[in-house]
Amino acid sequence: MLQAAEALAGPYVWGPYDILAGDKSLSNVIAHEISHSWTGNLVTNKTWEHFWLNEGHTVYLERMIGRSMEGEPFRQFKAAGGWKELQDSVNTFGANNPLTNLVPSLQDVDPDDAFSSVPYEKGFALLYHLEELLGGPEVFMGFVKSYIQMFAYGSATTDEWKNYLFTYFKDKVDVLNQVDWDAWMFTPGMPPVKPQYDTTLADACIALSQRWIKATEQDLSSFKVSDMKPLSSHQVIEFLSLLLQEAALPLTHVKKMQEVYDLNASKNAEIRFRWLRLCVRSRWEEAVPMAMKMATDQGRMKFTRPLFIEVFTFDKYRDEAVRMFQSHRGAMHPVTAGLVAKDLKIQASSSL
Repeated sequence: MLQAAEALAGPYVWGPYDILAGDKSLSNVIAHEISHSWTGNLVTNKTWEHFWLNEGHTVYLERMIGRSMEGEPFRQFKAAGGWKELQDSVNTFGANNPLTNLVPSLQDVDPDDAFSSVPYEKGFALLYHLEELLGGPEVFMGFVKSYIQMFAYGSATTDEWKNYLFTYFKDKVDVLNQVDWDAWMFTPGMPPVKPQYDTTLADACIALSQRWIKATEQDLSSFKVSDMKPLSSHQVIEFLSLLLQEAALPLTHVKKMQEVYDLNASKNAEIRFRWLRLCVRSRWEEAVPMAMKMATDQGRMKFTRPLFIEVFTFDKYRDEAVRMFQSHRGAMHPVTAGLVAKDLKIQASSSL
């Protein structure tokens, strides 16, 4: 991944990069963090209003690493998944919430309260849109590399980035002037343009999720362990994500899914996270302790918050969610603890 990134973005300048890997099923997370060696660490945002400069470019570079290692269909697949994550964030905040702006105003706002997938995925969508307008991935990656070199060991604002974009593509200014910059940067909600991503790798996930959504009780016997065999871990994640976008499955369905696919045994955090949310949403009581365990065993806000919300929304276990949070709060990162407390309608503690 480091070699692929260097070929794309220029020399890696930070000395050894040591990492401890498990089954490598979440290796794209490593691609993201490696990408920060250029976008975020070599060039960083001047203030947190411009956080998208770090994260949007890092997601772009991460997916370009995926492209060079796995092929363009893989990049398209990850990009389409990212668009769904952006939709989730916009729905959570509300489509008119100014914190869904690509460049939000953080006047009197705690930057931690603004944190979401918006700077990551709205930022990526803008860069991908520009790539399409300006001549494709190789051409646009040339700009990203040049931007990194121009601002190396320094910081940048959105205006500085945009001015450099216009300088670099000085022969395509007419194209750049057609972009609705105000809608992209300073307007809440989803972007003004939805890229058309290739769905080749998503089609199998869509087909399997639709089978489960449409299945009657009589159809359940048609599901087999072999359904999952051709799917990569990335595709299993997508399959579960698609189910989470629909109404809760009947409890009989998720029990059958466990019987044939044994998703309880998955050690992949992204799979386990979505699977446990699906189970709790279908009111499978046995999943509640597993969901609470995952919410408190690790500290990633992207897992912890939605799992607590899911259990809290299950009326019978609302008090259990609060009790578990209170008993683990001290071990959580303060930002995560503060936001979960809001999710669970708990008053902020007056003592530090």
